This record gives sequence, structure tokens and C-alpha cells, in this order.
Amino acid sequence: MKLDRPFPYRLYLVMSEADCHGRDPLWVAEEAILGGVDIIQLREKGAAVEVFLKKAAQLKTVTDRYDVPLIINDDLKVAIRVGAFGMHVGQQDLPPSGVREAWSDCRLLGYSIERLEQLQSAEAALADYLGVSPIFRTATKTDTVSEWGIAGIRQLRGLTDKPLVAIGRMNRGNVAAVIQAGADCVAVVSAICAADDPRAAAADLKALINNAIAI
Repeated sequence: MKLDRPFPYRLYLVMSEADCHGRDPLWVAEEAILGGVDIIQLREKGAAVEVFLKKAAQLKTVTDRYDVPLIINDDLKVAIRVGAFGMHVGQQDLPPSGVREAWSDCRLLGYSIERLEQLQSAEAALADYLGVSPIFRTATKTDTVSEWGIAGIRQLRGLTDKPLVAIGRMNRGNVAAVIQAGADCVAVVSAICAADDPRAAAADLKALINNAIAI
């Protein structure tokens, strides 16, 4: 998989089996891709390695079919064994330096920042993109200590050239504002995983993002 530009992704799906509310996660993922999702992160917090690995391998058959990158959240063993495209880590996870040291084949490494002072850290410098988390507080991410808001994205954009991925209660009502404030990409969970029609929801979000970029 070749990147046509440094960070070509606009709509980023973060998902787990629980996020799909009893529906087949592979079906949700495929529908989301068909609707316009550019990249998928599998986040299975608390799952045993073998369970996580099985789910990741199954999801990779879907993402590979459409040439969509699969990112693994905070599990180096799973990421390496499944042959993922990359990995995403947070402040309480294995740091980017540890990922780089252990996995030279990682093609895309994301790092969540929760406070402004973390932007200038050595760990943030090693990441390919920064997850700005959360833009707004959300039930799917309860271990954070701040809320960036639209103003936070705008401030970060003025301080770094790194790609910014906005996450945290992103939906059709705010994705355009986040992009216009300087985010490169929007990451969603419930807005697609919990939607009655994941493909239509993804298509709607992607259109809003593209329109905001064009303005």
C-alpha cells in the first residue's frame, strides 16, 4: 500500500465488536469502507491477545480487499503478528519510541495528545500523526483529562505541521467545523458503528468533510 501524499486519510473509523451493538463487525467495516471510510483502527481494550489477534485477522481480510489500512490500538504483538499497516497509542500505552524500537516495519504510527504541553514531547515527534483526544467528551473514551474543543484544534494547527486527527463525539453536526479549524482527518466511532445504515452514515460524513476542505 503506497501513500500518495503524507497523510491521505479524511475519515477514520475506530471500532470494536462492542461498538457494533450485536451486529457483525466485519459487515459494519465493509459497509463503512463502501461509504467512504479511508482507514480503520481496531480497538479491543481488555481483550486477550489471542482474541484480539483473531478479530484483527478477520478484519484485515476486509480491509485488504479494499486496500484500506488497518491500524491496531495499543497491542504491539497483535499489530506485528497480523501484519497491520500501523499502530495507535495513547498516553498510558507503550510510547511511540517503544513501538519504533520494536517494530521497524510500522508504516503509520499515531499518538494521542490530551494536553498542549504533550505536543512538544520527544514521543510526539516520533509519531506520524497526532490524535487530538477528545475534541468533546464521549462515553467511548472515559480516561482522558481534557476537552480540546474547536478552539483547541485551531491552536494546535498553529503550532504543528503534523497531521491532526480529531476524535471525541465527532458527528455530522461538527465534522465540518473541526476540518475548517485545521484538522486533517476526523475519527468516528458511534456515528458509523451505531448508525442504522453504516454505509450511508459514512458517505454523509465523507461528503461533509470533503465540502469543508473545499471551502
